[in-house]
Amino acid sequence: MGKRNNRSKNRSSRKKKARVVPEFVGKALMSREGFVFVRIEGQEEDVYVKASKTRGALHGDTVRVAVTQERTGQAKRRSGEIVAVVERSGRPFVGILHTVGKQAWVLMSSKTMPYDIEVPVPKGGKRGMKVAAVVDGWERGANCPYGHVVDILGMPGENDTEMHAILAEFGLPYKFESHVEKAADQIPDVITPKDRKDRKDFREVLTFTIDPTDAKDFDDALSFRKLDNGNFEVGIHIADVTYYVQPGSAVDKEAEARGTSVYLVDRTVPMLPEKLSNKLCSLRPNEEKLTFSAVFELTPQAKVLNPWFGRTEIISDYRFDYEGAQAIIEGAKPADVPEPIQEAILTLNGLAAKLRAKRFKAGAVNFERPEMKVDVDADGKPIGVHQKFSKEANWLIEEFMLLANRSVAEYVAKAKKTFVYRIHDLPNMEKLSGLRDFASHFGYKVGPIEDGKDVAKTLNGLMKDAKDKPELGAIQILALRSMAKACYSTENIGHYGLAFPYYTHFTSPIRRYPDMMVHRLLAQYLAGGASASKDFYTLECKHASERENVAAEAERESIKYKLVEFMQDKVGQEFDGHVSGVTEWGIYVEIEPTKIEGMVPYRTIKSDFFIYDEEHYRAVGRRSHRSIRLGDPLRIRVKGTSLEQKLLDYELVEELPEK
Repeated sequence: MGKRNNRSKNRSSRKKKARVVPEFVGKALMSREGFVFVRIEGQEEDVYVKASKTRGALHGDTVRVAVTQERTGQAKRRSGEIVAVVERSGRPFVGILHTVGKQAWVLMSSKTMPYDIEVPVPKGGKRGMKVAAVVDGWERGANCPYGHVVDILGMPGENDTEMHAILAEFGLPYKFESHVEKAADQIPDVITPKDRKDRKDFREVLTFTIDPTDAKDFDDALSFRKLDNGNFEVGIHIADVTYYVQPGSAVDKEAEARGTSVYLVDRTVPMLPEKLSNKLCSLRPNEEKLTFSAVFELTPQAKVLNPWFGRTEIISDYRFDYEGAQAIIEGAKPADVPEPIQEAILTLNGLAAKLRAKRFKAGAVNFERPEMKVDVDADGKPIGVHQKFSKEANWLIEEFMLLANRSVAEYVAKAKKTFVYRIHDLPNMEKLSGLRDFASHFGYKVGPIEDGKDVAKTLNGLMKDAKDKPELGAIQILALRSMAKACYSTENIGHYGLAFPYYTHFTSPIRRYPDMMVHRLLAQYLAGGASASKDFYTLECKHASERENVAAEAERESIKYKLVEFMQDKVGQEFDGHVSGVTEWGIYVEIEPTKIEGMVPYRTIKSDFFIYDEEHYRAVGRRSHRSIRLGDPLRIRVKGTSLEQKLLDYELVEELPEK
């Protein structure tokens, strides 16, 4: 009897132990196959959940996940099951409206939503239209979730429909409500003596802007004058948005909610209404403008002296695009540009080069990944893809904006008052170790990576050695993956990538709400005000970081859509490319010269069965033992395109690299 009781107790004890598993709250990231990865804040590795254990969770939902298996020697990844949906995301899913009598469904063809959504028939919605729908719930035993349509976007394939669909998918507005537009229109656009009170007058000082050719909102300008002592006075003048937009106003609330302007391939969705962004606050040439400025004295060796911050008034004498300014730097002498402005550009370029050299000597990391731009016609149709190159004119503006940003941050940090910092943490040393192993396969001797400064020096040296070689792209990808993501915070830890102990965003208040917060705090402290509420600004920083990430995702999706659209008439064509990614299900290849990325699934490679080797960033053939590594050159054929899923399928057409 006693033995039976003991056995019963042991079984009971084992059952209790089996039920004790760690649980976490995280965000569900769903695949089109229905399985989920749960991303948990502060943890490096996501939790895999197979489709049968998701408990009705959908992409973007906040969920509670139980980790039932940790990564071990046998288990490639940790896995678990979703215990509960804590909160539905509220973000819409975009699909095609299908109606049968009084019933309706939104049919999905999304890489993050494998289930259709049952909805009431929306007013004005017609069968076949593209719509955005929010999920309200999913009854146990039901075949699909239920919800409601929040926006009717138009007919599929039309450019406006597709761009609005991307914005809707990320919960981003594509227009301003009438009350916000009305509030902006009521802001006075005449500068009065009252507006000029307590401002430094820079209207007689040589001033100009340098921006992209298609820019409409000019939120920064540079002023320049020589001083009697041989030094130079450089002013970085920023649109004084917060003078016009009062805290808590309709325009301010909308800007705070948006967080940032969004730049899709064919349009800008501004943070502020056009009255402010393109007219009142835009530093257009030959117009009096109110600005908030950082003014410095610089020696010919670019030593920074006597920083001054305050409100100003300017008149921009000239509007350059980057190409026009670059032409002067390269020796052109355009007849329509006054000689003093040409001299100013050349002097400022020399100073910027010295500031840039000092920054890299201090440990800044130099990433110059090729940036590809999609060219579209008036109807939004993609007609070409070209690489954007940064030259001295870009660096000139960049260095003086960096100077203003870091100097403002340093001023407030030393006053020990609450502030909004732009921070960037140290890189992941484990991932850097993987990069060192990867680079060694190509014969690179990678130096020490024991502390932050060592890492920057090593990475910059590695990039320099690999320049113009096929493996450069792969090395850059791995280096970027090792880096932390920059964000906004009230806790200053410095900016690792820029090698600045203090950094903020001060120079773009037309398009970033954090810059508006920085302007308000700086004005408050310059006037002798007390430190602001840290708790309030901590929440604001978190919100701003989230909005930045959402906007970046939407921008990437619009680029993907246009690239797939561009490749539709190239199905069957062959291209040379390089491996840009290796995953469990296939390899990603960037083709030349456009760098357009598509996937080659392992199942389509007929010569061998390939297995993913995560540790060495490669796929290995089971029979031949041949490997496909990041950076390997391959020739591919475009096999298919999916506009709805924004995906390109490639297939191999050449022999694989030798073992």
